[in-house]
Amino acid sequence: MNGSCKHKLATVPILIVMALLLASCSEVRQPKVSRFFSETPPPARQELRWSNGGLPRTLDPAMVSSPPETDVVRAIFEGLTELHPATLEERPAVAESWGASDDLIVWRFTLRKDARWSNGERVRAEDFVRSWRRALTVREASVHRSLLFNIRGAVQLAAANEEREAETMAIRVPAMVLRAAEEEPMKAPERETVAPTVAFGAVAEDEQTLVVRLVTPDRDFAKLVAHPVFRPVYSDDTDLTAEKVSDDLVSNGPFTLASFDKDGVALRRSENYWNNEAVKLETVRFVPAENSDAALEAYRTGAVDAVTNADFSPLALKLLEPYDDFRRTTFAAINVYEFNIERPAFRDRRVREALAIAIERERLTDGELEGATQPAYSFLPFSQSPKGTLVQDTEKARELLETAGYPDGSGFPTVKLTVNRNDTQIRIAKSVAEMWRRNLNIETEVIVRESSEMETARNARDFDLIRRGVVLPTNAEAANLKRILGDVYRSHPPSPGPQVPSAGVDVNGSAPGATVTSPDPEPGSRESLAAATIANEDDALFQLTAIPLYFPTSYSLVRPFVIGFEANSLDATLLHEVFIDTEWTMPPLTSEE
Repeated sequence: MNGSCKHKLATVPILIVMALLLASCSEVRQPKVSRFFSETPPPARQELRWSNGGLPRTLDPAMVSSPPETDVVRAIFEGLTELHPATLEERPAVAESWGASDDLIVWRFTLRKDARWSNGERVRAEDFVRSWRRALTVREASVHRSLLFNIRGAVQLAAANEEREAETMAIRVPAMVLRAAEEEPMKAPERETVAPTVAFGAVAEDEQTLVVRLVTPDRDFAKLVAHPVFRPVYSDDTDLTAEKVSDDLVSNGPFTLASFDKDGVALRRSENYWNNEAVKLETVRFVPAENSDAALEAYRTGAVDAVTNADFSPLALKLLEPYDDFRRTTFAAINVYEFNIERPAFRDRRVREALAIAIERERLTDGELEGATQPAYSFLPFSQSPKGTLVQDTEKARELLETAGYPDGSGFPTVKLTVNRNDTQIRIAKSVAEMWRRNLNIETEVIVRESSEMETARNARDFDLIRRGVVLPTNAEAANLKRILGDVYRSHPPSPGPQVPSAGVDVNGSAPGATVTSPDPEPGSRESLAAATIANEDDALFQLTAIPLYFPTSYSLVRPFVIGFEANSLDATLLHEVFIDTEWTMPPLTSEE
């Protein structure tokens, strides 16, 4: 952890005492002293104090990418829909209803008439159209603007903007060079004027009706538009960077901005929010923490009521595990090993599946990752089934490799596995290499690159398999799968037909120089299709151009009197459903405890 000596020294005595207590309890189970890590009485008023990281850099829905920024944006701006914090199912927000055509291409949202901006003006369908175009055409690219790319014309709008950006780059270079040695704060996005000839698929049919035409069908589009990048802003010219945002910011969510300074962000309940009567919290204070140690100490002393977005050390996690106010949640991100499907040996799906199911994921998560992650048997942490098709099966893996032409690994080339220079990732790679050697009798060379070199190697296709970590910003299935796998197909689609004879081992394991008739045993394989055909997780598992390894875990501390503060994989908390139980009292320990 990167905490200062001051914070570490303040926390160390507590951790040492707790470690000794845990050690003494390892032999004989001792009664609990308390159910909760920190016993603090509830406040007398409806105020939530939340430590969710450092100070936000921006409050612009088009620019935010992760907490703490996304937490504040979800509170002060509202989209067409919201996600239920427990189930992550879509629910009405600014849109009171919606529907889609039978082919899931055309979506129609009906906005509620009482949706208001904090200044009292009505929220209109055109506000969404304008804000979405803005997110696509800001000069400093929106981190998640690709989530808009399935809307017709969105890619063209973004591309047109980038072309103009390239044309004016020569004018800006001298100023950029002069500032190169300075650390610049995040700039406010500057919007380009895009030629009106680019037709955009989002149209305000009237003040209350928004019609959206997509490029490919998406059954989860109503979930997708709950993401912050789809939330409207009052004006294109509003500067929402940390240095410029003002307390009179106009927003449309259940809370408005009360203050934003070095001490954090303060929100107050909005008087003009359409569902104001249901909002119980009067104020919310986001209290910045320098590091996880500082956040933990603030919670212990009663300075904050909730801690999220904290990278607790393995020791701290073990100490916190027994307490009822400590929460562990599978995070919406995945670590994978991506195949280079241009390499002959990996064009055969049987080979890819053999490598995937020869990995003992439980050993990785419980051993190398110290129980801080969850095994990934499929690509999405939102799957209904706890296990997909990629459970470890050594016997089947050997059979697949044999039918692909590599009995007992004979003739299989040494696998070049590229990972970033990180102690944990190197240990994982070596452990996987040992599994492949033991279970399939194939050798692996682990190639370590600096993090800055990983994307260069990937773009140059200079790898057999390469480690990638992908954060999933939504629970919309198709959007997530394209985030994980889509660019592989757009840039390097697997070849569907006859191939040029290989100088080494061919795709199906035939003798060198033999004609290859098909890279996949299944005729008409979906592997040869474009990325857009990855419509669901079954498609992704069938194509299997990457090996899912594990899902990270997020942690939080929430006081028992904070009601409705749900932890979920997207870190998407709805503050307008949270309240303080001011009458809460500490329950007595039972005899079993």
